[in-house]
Amino acid sequence: MMRRKPYAIALIVAAAALLALGGCAGNNAGNRAGATNAPSPGTTASASAPAGGRTVDITVQAKNFLFEPADIPLRVGDTVNLTLNNTNGVHGLAIPDLGVNVKNGETATFVVDKPGKYDFVCSIQCGTGHDNMTGTLTVS
Repeated sequence: MMRRKPYAIALIVAAAALLALGGCAGNNAGNRAGATNAPSPGTTASASAPAGGRTVDITVQAKNFLFEPADIPLRVGDTVNLTLNNTNGVHGLAIPDLGVNVKNGETATFVVDKPGKYDFVCSIQCGTGHDNMTGTLTVS
């Protein structure tokens, strides 16, 4: 009968822990895109972020069947803290081109580093108006 050495078991446990923690870290942080000028309603800009951008806190209200605000202007280099708040119904907010997907009460943080228009949609089938739940981040 072969006995395993204690350090081998510890090494296996440590490797498993690192793999588990690594899976949690890749959520929404570090996603990249482009940006526009002034914050829209539901947004606030705070002190300068790295790379010459601002930090912009955006709370999007989701209700059957629309997002408010639906058009969000940003500037290239902005760091965005995007929070979803469901005020009616069950909704999610996905920005496919940026790899962002949040649900009620969640916040995604990402930097927009390329100009352009980035569409967002409801990511949870919410009823007959689901396909109309869209919006746009405009980055300039």
